[in-house]
Amino acid sequence: MTTPTAPLTATALHTPARARATEWQGLPAIHLQLPCGDTALVALQGAQLLSWTVQGQEQLFLSPLAAHDGHTPIRGGIPVCWPQFNQRGPLVKHGFARTMAWQADAAQAERLPDDGLLLRLKLTDSPATLAVWPHAFEACVEIRMHPGSIRVQLGVHNRGAAALSFTAALHTYLRVADISASGLHGLDGLRYWDAVADTHPLQRGMVTFGAELDRVYPRAASSLQLEQPGHGALRISQDQAWTETVVWNPGAQLCARLADMPADGWRQMLCVEAAAIDTPVCLAPGARWQAAQHLQRI
Repeated sequence: MTTPTAPLTATALHTPARARATEWQGLPAIHLQLPCGDTALVALQGAQLLSWTVQGQEQLFLSPLAAHDGHTPIRGGIPVCWPQFNQRGPLVKHGFARTMAWQADAAQAERLPDDGLLLRLKLTDSPATLAVWPHAFEACVEIRMHPGSIRVQLGVHNRGAAALSFTAALHTYLRVADISASGLHGLDGLRYWDAVADTHPLQRGMVTFGAELDRVYPRAASSLQLEQPGHGALRISQDQAWTETVVWNPGAQLCARLADMPADGWRQMLCVEAAAIDTPVCLAPGARWQAAQHLQRI
């Protein structure tokens, strides 16, 4: 007699959150997946979040022409700019952290309450970093996923005997269906630096897009909201230690000059960056600093 098959229960169908080692374009990476089906892909180069999907929909922009040679910055996702933002100092543009190999182990990813997952990646000083930046440090990126949301945190520990200072940003590339139909709310009334015109105007209403846009705003008192008609909205918030918010879209002319971007790539992306750049962060020996950016579909 054949033994009856037990019916599938809700518990049996509930696949736990999991992390596994994988590759992206030949580079080491870690894939995260939640029971609800949301996923993320993190490259060990730069501790860079490359992909984040919610209900099967990609939330981040990753250029199809992005470099993947292991030492060139990867265009898209969430690059970690540290210990220097842009060219505000003697180091390579946006610092060395985004091109270096960070340490992480998929097997050590932690399951969180409410079907969440936590991955930690670390970078410490080495002969290569000491040759250009003479400080002993440990940097840590924590990526916390929950259904419909993701939180990326950068932490820095000064392990040396002297004070150190840095500027930093999470250079978040968001995917949009059509930049010209998108609007960013939450910055109304703030005076910002327009890096294209080198002026300091006052923001009036939501931020809209079309031509090249490169602005540095002071951190808003509450979260921002990116709206796309017919495509829902994304809430964007950042910790107080991120003192500025950078909003960037290259527009058609600049995008056409970027070798690692398709000519029309500017239409599908918007950078909303959590940054600490106008006043460098100063850490005494043994001191720690950390700050996160939180993205949530609403």
